[in-house]
Amino acid sequence: MRPKLPSTLLPGKPQSFPDPTAAARDGLVAIGGDFSVARLLLAYRSGIFPWTIRPITWWSPDPRAIFELARFHVPRSLAKIIRRQPFEITRDRAFPEVMEGCAQSPRGGEATWVTPEFIAAYTRLHELGHAHSVECWQDGGLVGGIYGVSQGGFFAGESMFHRTDDASKVALCQLVEHLRARGFALFDIQMVTPATQPFHPVEIPRAEYLKRLRAAVSLDCTFV
Repeated sequence: MRPKLPSTLLPGKPQSFPDPTAAARDGLVAIGGDFSVARLLLAYRSGIFPWTIRPITWWSPDPRAIFELARFHVPRSLAKIIRRQPFEITRDRAFPEVMEGCAQSPRGGEATWVTPEFIAAYTRLHELGHAHSVECWQDGGLVGGIYGVSQGGFFAGESMFHRTDDASKVALCQLVEHLRARGFALFDIQMVTPATQPFHPVEIPRAEYLKRLRAAVSLDCTFV
């Protein structure tokens, strides 16, 4: 018999997560644990991601939203902006600053989930080569960016922000271009949002997502 979900995780040595296919459609898999590097990497390899800090919650929703890298849609108006090259684009130059930008980005009155605990944990992932950012600069200032987690040929986009019109959109397009060039196979965005909708994300069943995830993480790809 499958365990009753959500399960409660204890801090310390990461134990296996419950089978995400046993979770309800909203995707709550487990509560508790910690943000150690080993646990976060295990979560992403298992098709699970954290969303809140008090308490820590772990999720694997059904369906799952992704960008199909081979069929990523760039709106025509944005393509014109990209051709003008209004921003200097960099990668992994300002990872913590991108996360801080995401934490400060206006969200219609909603509290951000990018808390100081998330910033500290994912910055540690970045320092160890498991999390990456794309930045947009203008006149020497950081005006937009996106960050996420990578393993093998899998990239999980976590959040993006902008301080200048279209900066986050350009960062996303540059990230997709980079992932294609590096041979990545799966770009997970967890769920469709108003910010991602213009790029035509696809929702797939959780079972299909988990199958594609297993294949992607086995690839010998590097972000850098």
